Amino acid sequence: MGRVINPDSTGKQRNQLMRTAAELLRRLSQKPDIDDDAKDMVSLLVYCLREIDSGIDQSAMAWEKRDYWVKAEELRQRWSWPGMMADQLQAVVLDGKWEDLPQMMLKLLPRFADIKITKMTRKESLWEGSYARLMEEKSPKS
Repeated sequence: MGRVINPDSTGKQRNQLMRTAAELLRRLSQKPDIDDDAKDMVSLLVYCLREIDSGIDQSAMAWEKRDYWVKAEELRQRWSWPGMMADQLQAVVLDGKWEDLPQMMLKLLPRFADIKITKMTRKESLWEGSYARLMEEKSPKS
């Protein structure tokens, strides 16, 4: 019997999320001001970074099951940034501190430098409503 290969592995999902985030950063860098569309894009960026962060632990646990402890720890170290950046970006969105966004983008851009974008493949419908969804998280549930 052959190996079982998961076509929707966390690594593949991470690559897709990184591509989405890279396209969002490219589009955001072309925006002259913060409009509703830009707010939606930044909010989706928060969600992408959160998902990347949650997938890292899954990948690391898979390495640990095979007793590759060092490799698992290296993975966690190398990918420690998405969770922190998601929190910082979320604070920008929820607090409305849009003047901090350019600085945040400068921190993020080097992380996506190896992703070459020759054609935008993500559609606007992907990020529509993300800002409202993120703002709903802020309001306390009754």
